[in-house]
Amino acid sequence: MSGNPIESVKSGIRALHSELMGDPSAVECAYLSVITFDANAQQLVPLTELSLFAPPDLKAAGTTAFGAALKLLMECIEREVQKTTAEQKGDWKPLVFIFTDGSPTDRWDTFADELKAKRPGNIIAVACGDAADPEVLKRVTGTVLIMKEMSPDAFKQFFKWVSASIKQTSAKIGAAAAAPTEGIALPPPPPQIVIHP
Repeated sequence: MSGNPIESVKSGIRALHSELMGDPSAVECAYLSVITFDANAQQLVPLTELSLFAPPDLKAAGTTAFGAALKLLMECIEREVQKTTAEQKGDWKPLVFIFTDGSPTDRWDTFADELKAKRPGNIIAVACGDAADPEVLKRVTGTVLIMKEMSPDAFKQFFKWVSASIKQTSAKIGAAAAAPTEGIALPPPPPQIVIHP
């Protein structure tokens, strides 16, 4: 993503953080992390509690190291998300959003299959623009959204939906009857987003 789309994503992350900070349930239990991938994959922000999160400066360059990003995502979840043991209650499954506007330029299929089999989180993949292949994303998760319009307003609406999804999830996490392994019900996406069958 370059030009307006990457600027819209940066703006969306700032707005997402600001809106979540206004929700006591989210402040209490939501953590954010940012992984980027172009020619390489890197974790710009480790899993950080909401009040300490600083939105990073994103830059777009190079190719689409999708496989490297999936591998790094699994490593970060393994390292940063606490598992339930006999001695401690673990974290809830993370809510993961994967955005891509291109096709993978590295070996990705093995990591996609491994991630889908492990199901370490509730993963929502977003194919942005015409160059992204939703069928590639289907190898990672059953929840694939298509965002053809990449205008600032489309991204603004999308990040509002992301915020609502996180708020809804954090509210359910706080409910006594909820269980960590339950699936999540997301609010309906904005009209600019199409759910890929």
